[in-house]
Amino acid sequence: MMQPSSALLLVASLLAASSVNADGLYTKKSPVLQVTQKTYDQLIANSNYTSSHRQASKTYAHYSRFYAPWCGHCQNLKPAYEKAAKNLEGLAKVAAVNCDDDANKPLCGRMGVQGFPTLKIFTPSKKPGKPKVEDYQGARSAKAIVDAVVDRIPNHVKRVTDKDLDQWLSEDKEAPKAVLFTEKGTTSALLKAVAIEFLGSIKVGQIRNKESNAVEKFGVKEFPTLVLVPGGDKEPIIYDGELKKQAIVKFLSQVAAPNADSAPASTNAKSSKTTKSVKSSKSSTILNEEAENLKPTESPDPKVVPDDATESKPAQVPIQAPPIPVLPTAEELEAACLKPTSGTCVLALLPEPREADADVPGPAKEALTSLSEIAHKHAQRKSKLFPFYSIPAINSGAKTLRAGLGLPEDQISVEIIALNGRRGWWRRYDASEAQDYGAVSVEAWIDAIRLGEGSKSKLPDGVIVEQKEEGDKVAKNDADKEADKEKGDHDEL
Repeated sequence: MMQPSSALLLVASLLAASSVNADGLYTKKSPVLQVTQKTYDQLIANSNYTSSHRQASKTYAHYSRFYAPWCGHCQNLKPAYEKAAKNLEGLAKVAAVNCDDDANKPLCGRMGVQGFPTLKIFTPSKKPGKPKVEDYQGARSAKAIVDAVVDRIPNHVKRVTDKDLDQWLSEDKEAPKAVLFTEKGTTSALLKAVAIEFLGSIKVGQIRNKESNAVEKFGVKEFPTLVLVPGGDKEPIIYDGELKKQAIVKFLSQVAAPNADSAPASTNAKSSKTTKSVKSSKSSTILNEEAENLKPTESPDPKVVPDDATESKPAQVPIQAPPIPVLPTAEELEAACLKPTSGTCVLALLPEPREADADVPGPAKEALTSLSEIAHKHAQRKSKLFPFYSIPAINSGAKTLRAGLGLPEDQISVEIIALNGRRGWWRRYDASEAQDYGAVSVEAWIDAIRLGEGSKSKLPDGVIVEQKEEGDKVAKNDADKEADKEKGDHDEL
């Protein structure tokens, strides 16, 4: 049985006063979905669609607000909340729950709602109906909410290369497949969502533009291009429509139906209703008692950040990515990256400043900024990434390294390289004539290294520093230990 993919529920808990209708903040035309005690299981907990021959699921995020007119923070969050819902359309759902409604109090009590607003993320687990719940601690802006959801969308897209294309196509040959040809090394949220939409019926792959054999095989002329392989002996179909989820889903639906939003109603619902009534009535009583003890309080300063803040509002102070570490001496460079045991390092070899005390030239500054932003992003996500270092021109080891790798020794331009002493390879970032050191291009290059894509060059002899001196020190220490043994253990108690 196929493992269900993760779905997301971001619950913004805002308690509503009893005099206000549940639709007081969000109308029927609002992109924010209304969730109640009755609809929670169907829309959130049991959002996986299951059929007799496969199990598949969609990925959504539901932002549920339990609101109160007296809660200023809740009112302030509404614009960002609705904007996030609109931006996540087709990728996630954003919902609201009214905790003041007596019917919803058991749900609010179960979720541990105490302060307002409260944001939670629900991720379905392997056990149906028992999602994993985590608190959302990010900024209260549409962008931050959207980013949190997109980062958690599971990836069911297969990365395909020239080497394994034929094997991938031959797997379940009768089953349809969809392939996106792209210049990007990362998988977009849109393609992830499409893969989830057809999980279990259409296999989705992604091929880089550099895979020349695959590009030629399907006659792809521009990027991005989506190709549908219907299966069997049918000819591939190139999609020429708009690259939007709804349009793509309609195009792919000619070979398979998309998965449903949630599990269909059971045919024996009536018979099971009686057996469940006793348990549900008992649990409902307990939950209602817990909910009655809830005291509506407004969370202190939830830091709602409007995305369209004007001059009259406090300006957002962007979080600056810290600069990457600097290795100013040859000894530090050798210790960090040029030993036989060194792992992968990314080095920015900086040019000499044109004047004393002058800043590095524009391209070098852009390269350093891009590397610091990429490193900071991975640090925020707590994902593993090899170290980045800045090597100034005053480091004598920089010129030696340039010479050893056959790079220009004039030190008038920045060079970004990656090398691995333990495995004996290195790669150079090609900025082309356009001198592109932007974060997008640099990150695509780094992603290729992380994924083992692209060719690597063998490190020339002499680049990696032999550890002769260190070996001599070890030998000397061993000799000293032998001498100490001859003296006896007089220093020990």
